[in-house]
Amino acid sequence: MKKATGSPSVGGSCPQKNAEILSSQYGINLFLAGLLLTFAWAVHAVGISKSHLLSYLITLMLIQLLWMLWYLCRSCTQRRLIRDKDTHAGARWLKCGITLFAVITLILDSFKIGYYIDFSNCLSPTEGIFPVTHAVHTILQVYFLWCHAKDIIQSFKTLERFGVIHSVFTNLLLWTNGVLTESKHQLNEHKERLITLGFGNITIVLDDHAPQCNCTTTTLCSIFSQGIYYLYPFNIEYHILASTMLYVLWKNIGRKVEHHQQHKTPFKFHGITVGMIFGLIVLTSTIAIVVVYLIQIGRSKIKSELALTMFYLHAIFVLALMCTAGIVALLIYRLEDRSLDNSKNPARKLDAELLVGTAAGSWLLSWGSILAIICAQAHPKYTWYNLPYSVLVIIEKYIQNLFIIESIHREQEKVNDDIKTLRIVTISRGSTLSLTPSYKEIYNGRAAHDSGEVPCLFKGSICGRENGGGGSKEETSQENSSVMHSASDFSFYSRNSVTNNKRRVLKNIAAFLFLCNLSLWIPPAFGCRPEYDNGLEEIVFGFEPWIIVVNLAMPFSIFYRMHSAASLFEVNCKT
Repeated sequence: MKKATGSPSVGGSCPQKNAEILSSQYGINLFLAGLLLTFAWAVHAVGISKSHLLSYLITLMLIQLLWMLWYLCRSCTQRRLIRDKDTHAGARWLKCGITLFAVITLILDSFKIGYYIDFSNCLSPTEGIFPVTHAVHTILQVYFLWCHAKDIIQSFKTLERFGVIHSVFTNLLLWTNGVLTESKHQLNEHKERLITLGFGNITIVLDDHAPQCNCTTTTLCSIFSQGIYYLYPFNIEYHILASTMLYVLWKNIGRKVEHHQQHKTPFKFHGITVGMIFGLIVLTSTIAIVVVYLIQIGRSKIKSELALTMFYLHAIFVLALMCTAGIVALLIYRLEDRSLDNSKNPARKLDAELLVGTAAGSWLLSWGSILAIICAQAHPKYTWYNLPYSVLVIIEKYIQNLFIIESIHREQEKVNDDIKTLRIVTISRGSTLSLTPSYKEIYNGRAAHDSGEVPCLFKGSICGRENGGGGSKEETSQENSSVMHSASDFSFYSRNSVTNNKRRVLKNIAAFLFLCNLSLWIPPAFGCRPEYDNGLEEIVFGFEPWIIVVNLAMPFSIFYRMHSAASLFEVNCKT
């Protein structure tokens, strides 16, 4: 009977593994088909229009909507069933972040609807259907992630694998579409700026996808068309966050988890004042730099060069501070003797892989800039600032990745029982009395004063006197013993104080790096991209090859900063 009951679980692992492989291949093919369709539209392929791409995306979103509705209905009917949850997945702060991005994405969809209404005479109906479908998809998906991101699915596993992986790659395609649309807009502006920097030998051909008709209300059309591109960075972050959360849900299907107590780690502002102050200074100065950069760049050659110099000097200073903070944090870790948590965890593993994988995007751009500076024949003054900037970008990500990955793998610190039983002691008349009951006494419900006994901290002293034998030698030995134990208690206190100081420093460093990563996310997300405007790389590598490299690497670089900020927020809560 035992073999009969045990065999299905062993044999069932093979079909489930096959289902995982089949579903992943389905998702990859789904993504590749959409990627080629997006590329064909971008290069104006014959017979491929924007309506074909939008129709494909609308179809994918409708299929995902049907699956999510089915899953939500099934969950409501089985609400009484006790389900396993992955406590590491779908943290509250992550849900709040994706909700914020989703709200701004809904504003973007409303702008697109308004834009379609104003140009309805010459736009395809799919351009009006797409934002409506996308808005409904966004609302339902955020609700789904809030309610079920932690689920470990144990029923209908094969069907659910296909549903979840479909959702993952649908969000990745929507992310790709947003990145491409935003990049094409940035590229047109970049081509115009190169003229002001004196790069007249580069052929300027604008990639225009504007409607071929007049707008019904010119003012509203201008607001919608300009506002859309300022909102795209939030839409891009929303879809990449949604895809990562859904991927963790997919990896958790059929997973067996160990049931052990999880410690809640709420975020607290107490004790991180220094890190927050310095981080806010960096954030404020970065916003000011971005505003000045966007105003000055492209106005004239002198103003553009000053804007680039200002950006590089500010970024060098911030990156140097971040490198120093990361090195200090790693040195503190080297002084501590704490083991790493090597248990299987899909969310934590994905975090580490995303950090290293997306960092490769900015590393690629940095090495390209370094090579261009070395190989170029002429070097404008502002391009020399690009060299230390590129080197620091590489070093800073090395240090920060090591700090974050080690932090999320470190086990929660357990308070020593000796520190828990630390008492406030007083020395009076040669005896040491405990003024408070110990932690263990309180826990066991038998504090000394409740039973009417005199609280004794150490053997000897008053307890010894009550039992008789009050010779001077015994009193002397008892006093010496009291002092030794008192010194031991205070050594525990000092050790605990050092630990708290280290923890406070680490929390301040995590808070500072959190705000710095948010600061460094702002410039590329809102069009402040010296990799475009520098001009030196285009001369060395050629305009089209370098632009392709930048367009491929920049989305990963932008996502890296936001993902690092999210990981550092978790580190701050955990420390």
